[in-house]
Amino acid sequence: MTATPAGLPERAADTSAEHPWPVRLLSMKIEDYVAKMSALWVEGQVVQLTRRPGARTAYLTLRDTDVDMSLSVSIHVNALDAMPTPLTQGSRVVIQAKPTFWTGRGTLQLDGRQIRPVGVGELLARLEYLKRTLASEGLFDAERKRPLPFLPRRVGLICGRASAAEKDVVENARRRWPTVQFAIRQVAVQGPTAVTEVTAALAELDADHGVDVIIISRGGGSVEDLLPFSNEALVRAVADSTTPVVSAIGHDVDTPLLDYVADHRASTPTDAAKAVVPDAEGERRGIRQLRARGERALTGRLTTERSRIEALRSRPVMADPLSLVTARRDELDALADRAARRVLALVHRAGDQVDHLRTQVRTLSPQSTLERGYAVVQTVDGHVVTDQGEIEVDQLLRVRVARGDFGVRVLGAAETDTVT
Repeated sequence: MTATPAGLPERAADTSAEHPWPVRLLSMKIEDYVAKMSALWVEGQVVQLTRRPGARTAYLTLRDTDVDMSLSVSIHVNALDAMPTPLTQGSRVVIQAKPTFWTGRGTLQLDGRQIRPVGVGELLARLEYLKRTLASEGLFDAERKRPLPFLPRRVGLICGRASAAEKDVVENARRRWPTVQFAIRQVAVQGPTAVTEVTAALAELDADHGVDVIIISRGGGSVEDLLPFSNEALVRAVADSTTPVVSAIGHDVDTPLLDYVADHRASTPTDAAKAVVPDAEGERRGIRQLRARGERALTGRLTTERSRIEALRSRPVMADPLSLVTARRDELDALADRAARRVLALVHRAGDQVDHLRTQVRTLSPQSTLERGYAVVQTVDGHVVTDQGEIEVDQLLRVRVARGDFGVRVLGAAETDTVT
């Protein structure tokens, strides 16, 4: 434990602008804190290895495989020589080390004691576990995959520098559609910086609204060479991309995790070129075929309709269009004449009935009765006399005959019950 000089704060929280710690004290405090840490195993990727001839200590930089973080490691050359294969840059290893802090330069590094390579079998087991984890999250589901555009305005291409994959994609795409445009980002496609460079290029192309589809491509290689394309950070970046992504990594037998999360998997870079742009000659051929089919269909329809018209024109009604009208006119004339005769007969019958009823009415009318010699006797107030008992002697009565009326006076009653 580093003793704090007299007059200085004992704890870091007690320091102030008036009572600060000197740099040497802070460095020694950090050294004491780091020295308390136990030795541990750490995994990473070797990005730099320095081993001078005759030196007993070698130095390397161990980088995280997912993010841009690294630590310096010093290790005895005997530990390197004990490895089954020589250590090279880009190798994934696990190291047993003790963290140390150098007070002179204020740097933290690891004091390596053992180093072991991460075997292919172990890497594959880890990839299989990561694959199941990502699949359980739904990143590989077919429902979330987006369709590729029929004819993209611009194709984003992420590939190695001066790589054969770039040449295959560009040449085959332009052979199919000569005017296709590319936005090419050349990055490291293997090694310690591959994940960060590919992810950065993906983000840049995804933010470009003129890019309609992105191809991530590289040629074949060993399992270790293709590991960046199974990196969890890169896979999640592809899943979060708003632009459709085509994976064209290695050969048909190579299946990094990028193939499962991409919207389309191409077995080769050439296959990726075929997937993102249509074949101009094939489209022209399809248009010619559709045009020929349309012409045949239209010609056939015209021929059919012409035959129907000819068949209609050959019918008798079409040969003499007025025959139907003439026949109907004759029928109408006959019906009209028949209706007129019928109406006239009904009128005549109704006239005879009217005459008969008129005769009956006249025969039964009061006037006809009067003309036959009968008379109507009424009192002065108009009451018709129907009974002898209704009159009195010397009563004045009115007698109506067929032609006019006159008054009479009752003289007396005769034995025959008549009025005189």
